[in-house]
Amino acid sequence: MARYAAICQSLGIVPIVEPEVLLDGDHTIERCFEVTEAVQHAVFHALHRHRVELEYIILKPSMIVPGKDSQRKAAPEEIAEKTLAQLRRSVPAAIPGINFLSGGQTPEEATTNLNAINAIAGNAPWQLSFSYGRALQQPVLQTWQGKPENTEAAQNALYKRAKLNGAARYGNYSAKMENE
Repeated sequence: MARYAAICQSLGIVPIVEPEVLLDGDHTIERCFEVTEAVQHAVFHALHRHRVELEYIILKPSMIVPGKDSQRKAAPEEIAEKTLAQLRRSVPAAIPGINFLSGGQTPEEATTNLNAINAIAGNAPWQLSFSYGRALQQPVLQTWQGKPENTEAAQNALYKRAKLNGAARYGNYSAKMENE
């Protein structure tokens, strides 16, 4: 990732650095925190070795969540607290933006967790946003089903998901908005 980032910057392109920690498994939220912290330290050490200018990258990490098969599920508030604590421990303030992966979360979970993070972020040095794939596309594809007659409904589903995540980006999302 560091070599890629250095090459991108040498060509005038802003690299997206994506140190993803997978949701697969039965690990605890604490284990996700430990692994993510180790990964982030390694990534930033490598970025430093390759002389990547941190002010000109976008970080695209996972949130700190328990594994999808974990016996203990975490509330959005706990995910937010752990995610922000981990970021503060291992991500330099020079990074301008952090755009989270949805990382296997449902669209609603990803939105709720992003909202919880932004609701308590306070004076975090980074812009905290989203770069979701599946969490944006899943409702659209379910609505569309490859049928031309569902195109407008699918476009509306995409608009709704983007609007909800846009609200979560500022800590202004509520579950009631799902039914509006």
